[in-house]
Amino acid sequence: MALDFPSASQATELVEQLDGLVSFFKVGIELQLAEGMSPVQNLISKGKKVFLDLKYFDVPETVERAVRRAATLGVTFLTIHGNGRNIEAAVKGRGEADLKLLSVTVLTSLDASDIQDLGFPCDVEALVLHRAKRALEAGCDGVIASGEEARQIRATLGDKLLIVTPGIRPVGSPNQDQKRAVTPREAVLAGADYLVVGRPITRDPDPRKAAQGILSEMEEAFTDPARA
Repeated sequence: MALDFPSASQATELVEQLDGLVSFFKVGIELQLAEGMSPVQNLISKGKKVFLDLKYFDVPETVERAVRRAATLGVTFLTIHGNGRNIEAAVKGRGEADLKLLSVTVLTSLDASDIQDLGFPCDVEALVLHRAKRALEAGCDGVIASGEEARQIRATLGDKLLIVTPGIRPVGSPNQDQKRAVTPREAVLAGADYLVVGRPITRDPDPRKAAQGILSEMEEAFTDPARA
């Protein structure tokens, strides 16, 4: 569950609304910039799991030191970005800590034209698969990937990487800025291990009911024989 809010009070309110239903929460740059690490500490103190989504991308030494610091916080997942050397630096910084590093492949807000604009002479799927392979080689635990590419990652790399899929939009939800969105069922059937859901829940008049609907759809898909 993505806590994409500008204040800790709003995040806390949603966590309380979803108590007993959702136990894994994502803290991204908006909440972190507004409140520092206090939301992370509060969630962990309440027995929740935390996905720290800061997409570290800098010179390798800086990334190594930042990840070393993040590894002391008790978070479960941490996102990193960039090339192989960046990932290797993050793995080194993580050391023996019980922290899963997730490498971002291609943001779900990007499509083929965006990839061309960034200077990559290939399609989105090819770039995602290349980055997933490189993440595995560099010692990463998993990748952030759209449901549109999850199946190809599974077919090529098997169960060697966790696949965490954002850009989840239940049937009838507006895509907004997501260009490669999929439904919860589609993501799970494609091979995703975890889904990141934000606005379909946070902007629903009844967040708990919305979360229950998504979880039910996920549970059915996880037991479907057609799952990758």
